Amino acid sequence: MAFGPCLYMSSLSLGKSEKLKSRKAISRLFREGKSFSVYPLRVIFFMDKEAAPSPLPKFTCSASKKNFKTAVERNLLKRRMREAYRHAKAPLIDPAREGQLEIMILFVGKKLMDYQTISAAMEKGLRKLLG
Repeated sequence: MAFGPCLYMSSLSLGKSEKLKSRKAISRLFREGKSFSVYPLRVIFFMDKEAAPSPLPKFTCSASKKNFKTAVERNLLKRRMREAYRHAKAPLIDPAREGQLEIMILFVGKKLMDYQTISAAMEKGLRKLLG
C-alpha cells in the first residue's frame, strides 16, 4: 500500500472503512474513551490498541433528539459535521499508528448553527485532539 499522493487524495473523502458503526465500539467509546468540549461540539476519542493498525481514524457523529426534535434538523447538523471533519481530518492520518483511533463528535449546542461555525469548532477540536 503506497502512502504517497494516493493517501492524500483519499484524505479528502470519507469512505466506508473510515466510518465507526459498531454498537460495541461506540459503547466502549463512551465507557473508556476520553472527551473534551469545543463549543458547540464534544469530542470523544479512544485508541484501540488491540485492533489492526490503521492510518485512518474511524469516525462518527451525532446530534441530540432532545435538542433537535425533527430528523431534518439532526440530519442537517450531521451532514455539516461530516463535511467539516472530511476537510479537517488530514493531520489525523498517521501511517505509523499502532492500533485504531476511534472518534465520535456530538453536537451539544441548543440551536442550529451554520457550516462555518461548525467547521471552525471541528478544526479547533481536531488540533486539540492531536496534542
